[in-house]
Amino acid sequence: MTSPDTAALVLRVVVGLTIVAHGYNHLFGPGGVKGTAGWFSSMGLQPGIVHAWTSGLLELAAGFGLAFGFLTPFSAGAIIGTMVVAGITAHRTNGFFIFKPGQGYEYVLMIAVVCAGIAILGPGKASLDNVIGIEDLNGWAGGLIAVLLGVLGSAGLLATCWRPGKPASSTSS
Repeated sequence: MTSPDTAALVLRVVVGLTIVAHGYNHLFGPGGVKGTAGWFSSMGLQPGIVHAWTSGLLELAAGFGLAFGFLTPFSAGAIIGTMVVAGITAHRTNGFFIFKPGQGYEYVLMIAVVCAGIAILGPGKASLDNVIGIEDLNGWAGGLIAVLLGVLGSAGLLATCWRPGKPASSTSS
């Protein structure tokens, strides 16, 4: 393995498993799906229960996909989209730094940019993509797929489901 292969492996595993933990917390953390649904509804994501399940399951799937290097540009793109939605709905009005009240967008920006970088770098030799022979999606093509998927997916979700400022019930409406 080359040093870029090793760098890809380290980044994929750390970011991927971080996202897995985040998704697990959305589904099975202290408030469970119901608590996550209430939080999403309070930010204007409607229906909250659908977003709680979708977010949690998508974070689990994309996080494991990234960690194992499986369909890497698509896994990275799903994470980018999740971070864009989180950045816009929950963090953008709180400034840059994560330690500010309400938590700024520093963390979600870094995760999204690292995922774009992973998609451009490619998954490396220690990946399922390499084992099954998916090489056409490496480099600029992989980066373009990830960024377009993330940005267009999040734009579609926000355009259809985000209603900021409207009071909402915790289970959706």
